[in-house]
Amino acid sequence: MNDRFIRALRREPLDRTPVWFMRQAGRSLPRYHELKGGRDLLEVTRDAELAARITALPLDYFPLDAAVLFADISTIFVGAGLDVRIEKGVGPVLPHPYDTAERIRSLRPFDPRDTLDFVLETLQILRARLDVPVVGFVGAPFTLMTYLVESPRSKDRHGTKTFMWRERELWDELMSYWAEHLLEFAAAQVEAGAAGIQLFDSWAGALGPEDYREHVLPYSRRILAGLAERHVLSIHFATGNPALLPLLAEAGGDGIGLDWRIQIDEGWRIVGYDRAVQGNLDPVSLLAGREVAIARADEILRRVAGRPGHVFNVGHGLLPQTDPEVIGAVVEHVQSVDLNALRGGHE
Repeated sequence: MNDRFIRALRREPLDRTPVWFMRQAGRSLPRYHELKGGRDLLEVTRDAELAARITALPLDYFPLDAAVLFADISTIFVGAGLDVRIEKGVGPVLPHPYDTAERIRSLRPFDPRDTLDFVLETLQILRARLDVPVVGFVGAPFTLMTYLVESPRSKDRHGTKTFMWRERELWDELMSYWAEHLLEFAAAQVEAGAAGIQLFDSWAGALGPEDYREHVLPYSRRILAGLAERHVLSIHFATGNPALLPLLAEAGGDGIGLDWRIQIDEGWRIVGYDRAVQGNLDPVSLLAGREVAIARADEILRRVAGRPGHVFNVGHGLLPQTDPEVIGAVVEHVQSVDLNALRGGHE
C-alpha cells in the first residue's frame, strides 16, 4: 500500500510530496463521460460497482497517491429520505426549503449504515482493489444549510444567512441534527474502508469570522472532535475567506485545506505547524498550460520547503475543461521533486 498520503497527514518526513486532486474522479477525464452516460451523479452513486470504477478511474491516467470517493455532499440527504435532485448549474435542489419548525422537526433520525449502504459497498469494493488510500468525505453542516434553508440556494447565500440570524433556535436544531448524522456517516465510511475523511465547507467563505465562530464552528467541531475520538484522520477544508483559517484550525482536523487565496507558507503559519496542510494550486492555472501550471506548483513546493505534513492538491476542484495531459505533467513534476533537496531545518 502506498501510504504517503496518510503519513503526510501525520506529518511524518517523506521522500516526495503526495498528490491527489479534488474532483479528480470525473469531469475532465474522457472515459468518465462514457462510464457515467446520461445518469446523474446521485443515480451513479447508488450503483456501487459503477461508483467504484469512477473513483478508481483517475489512477488509470495518473499515478496519484490517493483516490477520492465518487459521491456528492448531498448524498446525506438521500440517507435522510429527502427527495433531492441535482440541477446542472444550480446544484442540489429539494422540493421545498427546510426553514420552518414544522419542516425541520419532520426530519427523522437515521443510520447511514442502513440508508447509505450503497456508499459503504463502494468503499468496500475499493478497499479490495486499490493500493492507495481512499479519501472519504462529508459536506460541512453550514454548506448543507445553503441547500436546505433556501432551495434552490441564492448566489450570495442571503436566505441562509438571514435565517441563521433570525431563527437562532431552529438554526441550532438543524445544524445539530446534521452534525450528528454527518459524524456517523463519516465514521461509517472509515469502517467500510476510507483512510480518512475530508470535511468540505464549500460555502463558509460567505461568512465573516464572528458569524463563523458563533454559528458554524461549534457544529463542525462536533464532527471533527468525534472523528478524533475514533482515531480517524481528517482534513478540514473551506474556500473563499483566508480570515477564517484560524477558526478552521480551532474547529479541528489533522490537516487544514488551503485554497489559492493565500500563500501556502503563510496559511500554514496561521493554522499552526502542529497541523498538516493540503493545497493549494489554483485550478485555473492548469488551463494556462503545462509551463504555467508546473511553475505554480514549483512555487508551492518552494514555499513548503520540504516541511513534513504537506499534501499537494488544487485549492478547490479540477475544472471540467482541464487537459488531462497538463494534470499528468503536474503530478509527474511534483512527484519528481526530492524533498530532501528542499528541506531545511524543518524536521
